[in-house]
Amino acid sequence: MWPLLALVLIWHKRASSRAPFPSQRRTMNPDQRPVFGVGDASFQAAGGEAGLQRLVADFYRVMDEAPEAANVRAMYPADVSEAADRLASFLCGWLGGPKRYAEKYGAISIPQFHTRWPVGEAERDAWLFCMEQAIARQPYSPDFSEYLLRQLRVPAERIRQVQAACPARPGQN
Repeated sequence: MWPLLALVLIWHKRASSRAPFPSQRRTMNPDQRPVFGVGDASFQAAGGEAGLQRLVADFYRVMDEAPEAANVRAMYPADVSEAADRLASFLCGWLGGPKRYAEKYGAISIPQFHTRWPVGEAERDAWLFCMEQAIARQPYSPDFSEYLLRQLRVPAERIRQVQAACPARPGQN
């Protein structure tokens, strides 16, 4: 009887200590290394909102300076301040921090939002090049840098896939 009761109590304690959603779980593993993608570990590894603003500023700086990014830079207005705010706000929530994009701009479907621009492999690769260079300029750990770029490849590719399936042209929504 006691062993069964002990097992039930142990199970109950473990089950009740688990948060029902991944974002509510602890962000550290037993080795005390961040588990990126869980809770706000990625947001913290990026330096919080200030760190994301630096990343985005470097991203647009690379886009302005790199010849490899000319095709993507041409899609933006001369003043990229609104685009930079939108990207930093999106990354903030996407990485587990406050949902700044939703607070400021409402809900977003990344692939649908980008249908107003023609995005193929060249544009996807140029955008990822800018992000890779911007990430390299940050004081991120090598593990987080690799994780972040790998995660950013997913929506970048999804945007391209949606474009290939139903391309829209500038001026269409």
